[in-house]
Order: sequence, then C-alpha cells, then structure tokens
Amino acid sequence: MTKYNFKQLSQIAGQTPYYYYDKSHISKTVSKLKQYFPKLSIYYAIKANPMPEMISFLANQVDGFDVSSIKELQVAINAISNQNNICFAGPGKSHKELLSAVTAGVVINVESANELEHLILIKNNYQLSPRVSLRINPDFSLKRSGVMMTGYASGFGIDEEQIPQMIQKLLSNGIKLNGFHIYSGSQNLNSDSLIKSHEQIFKLIDKLICAHNLSIKQLNIGGGFGIPYFKGEQSLQLQPIADNLEHLIQDMKSKHGNIEYILELGRYLVGEAGYYVSKVIDIKRSKNKKIIIVDGGLHHHLANSGNFGQVIRKNYPILIQTEHGHHEISHATHQESPESETEKQCVDIYGPLCTPLDILAKDVEIENVSINDLIIIKQSGAYGKSASPENFLSHPSSVELLL
Repeated sequence: MTKYNFKQLSQIAGQTPYYYYDKSHISKTVSKLKQYFPKLSIYYAIKANPMPEMISFLANQVDGFDVSSIKELQVAINAISNQNNICFAGPGKSHKELLSAVTAGVVINVESANELEHLILIKNNYQLSPRVSLRINPDFSLKRSGVMMTGYASGFGIDEEQIPQMIQKLLSNGIKLNGFHIYSGSQNLNSDSLIKSHEQIFKLIDKLICAHNLSIKQLNIGGGFGIPYFKGEQSLQLQPIADNLEHLIQDMKSKHGNIEYILELGRYLVGEAGYYVSKVIDIKRSKNKKIIIVDGGLHHHLANSGNFGQVIRKNYPILIQTEHGHHEISHATHQESPESETEKQCVDIYGPLCTPLDILAKDVEIENVSINDLIIIKQSGAYGKSASPENFLSHPSSVELLL
C-alpha cells in the first residue's frame, strides 16, 4: 500500500467515489512474471485498464501492448518507444483501423478472411507491408476458465480447419506470416488447465509449421492468468506453468529455431493493485436488516455488482475505513441480533442508483459503521471504470489515482 490511507487518498482525489491503483504492487507483479518467465515477452492488454497514465507507467516495465481499438492503439503508440511491440486483436476491425495499424507498423492478429482482404487492399493501394499474425480458434478450449474463448463457434479468431487456406491466401498475395495468436480463455486459477492448454497450443503450431514449411517470428499464447476474487479461491501457482513452458520452448527451438513467445496479460498485472472507494451516505433498517447506502455503485464498478458475467453474484473482498483505521469485512455466516448495535451485524451495501441491481455487497458483517466511513472494494484494478456504464442515471463520475 501507499504511504497514504484511504481517507487521505479521498482528500487527494477531491471526492468519493474514486479508484486507487498501487504502482508498487503493479511493479512487483511485473517483476515476478519476468522472474518466472524470462524467455517470454510480457505484453499488457490495455482493455483491462486503459487509463493513459497506467499505460505510460507500464510502458517502461512490460515488453509490449495488446490493443483492441484505434483509440487503444493511439494510447499505446504515444506511450511506447517501439511500435513493433504492439499487437492489435479483436473481431470487426474496420478498414480505417487496419490502415492505421499497418501504417504504424504494429502486428495485426487477423480474425477473419474479410480482414485479410482489407489488408491485401491496403498492401496494394498504399505499398505497405502488413505485419500479420493469424488468430486461431482451435478445437480445444481452456478448461475451468471464467470465460472460455475457443473451441466453439465464435467471433474470435479463425477456425483451426480454415487456417491452411488463410496461410495460402496470405502468402500468395505477397504478405509474410509473422506468426500465430491463440487466446483460449481468461480468469483461470488452475495451473493444470493452463499447462494442458499450452501443450495443445504448441502441438498445433508445430503441426502448422511443419505442414506448410513456415518460418514464424512470434507466437502469442494469450494469457488467461486469473486472480482470486471470491471466498475459497487461491492464487494461481506460476512455477508449474513456468516449468512446462520452459520445456515446450526448448523443444520448439530445437525444431524451428528462435521464436518470440508472447504472454498477453491484463487483469493479472493490474487487478489486485486496484481499489474502488466510496463513502457511506445513509444507514437504515429494512425488514430487521441493516442497509448501508454509499455514493458509489455499478455505474463505476459493474463487475462488482455481479452484472459483468457472473452467473451467481458473489462479494468481492471488502475493507471498511473508519476513524480508527481500516479492516477486512467478512462474509456473514449468520445474522446477528438487530438489537446489538455494537456487535458485528449482517448487512447489505447498496449504491445510490435507482435500481435493485446496484449492490456492492450482500450479507457481510460490519461492526459500528457510521456515516462518512469508507467502503473499499479490493481487486478492482481491472475491468472497473472503463467497463462500467458511468452515464447510467447521470450520477457524478469517479476519478482515478495512480500512486
């Protein structure tokens, strides 16, 4: 944590609600990854947290950026010294976006035959040489992921069986194949699942290289590294993943020479470094239960409300800061007597929006909460402010601090 407490951070922000991102935590995470994966390039997926100051901060620590729009591309170009270390992924890239990316010299992860046709036109009309990798939708998936992104009909990538045709189309039009990209899933906390996925990725790429006599420069194996959000979840074990990748890379090198391997991470780099802070503005009782109302909610932090992909809503880890300091809020196992105001009581925490969806926490135990205390949602560095409907119901915006 920073030298400031959350009350002081509120004064720096000039308001609640606000997001706070801990620079030192992010730097330690990057350093840890480089220690475990010294033979891989670490790319930051800007979609996780596109705060421009965050991108500038990470530019001196990571090896490159993954972008998914022309605005993210522009932010990355402004921050990084070498545009070659940017890759552009995502379905539905427009001709304008592709022209911008080709002109800037970034790697384009092609996701359809139509995208490739656009790139051929750009090559011929502007005498430019696109740097193209093919994003594959393989027949396998990353099991036990929060979101599985391969192995089914999808807008992401090119189906495995269509890749040979795409390779021939690429080469016959004088475009060199830079490499391949496979992103199998996200938010995975199971090292065995990731190991299995990596083995399948390397096996597939080896088969394609041999079948088409290819020489590639890069293989982007995606990310998928998760962080623990909910009760009972454990941090991902990196050592077995690192040991397996070391073996896979050595084997690939013996067969096909030097290839740059990219590990593309977003949430894992910044998620645990972030906090969303709001202030208690009302306390009341409803049906013998204490209800706490705060000035922040789903319009700033949609994921915490459970409306960003959760099937069953669960509480993020939470802190409360009172005038006496801050401490963890635990999930209630039972409801305390409503008459006992000094004991921990089972409470619900709601935001200020006029919708029952605006929930910060349900059935948590809080002791002696007061107006103006701070409620802090941990694990909030990724998919927070930019992934939320901030204009919903026209409440004030949040601010962001990176310290």
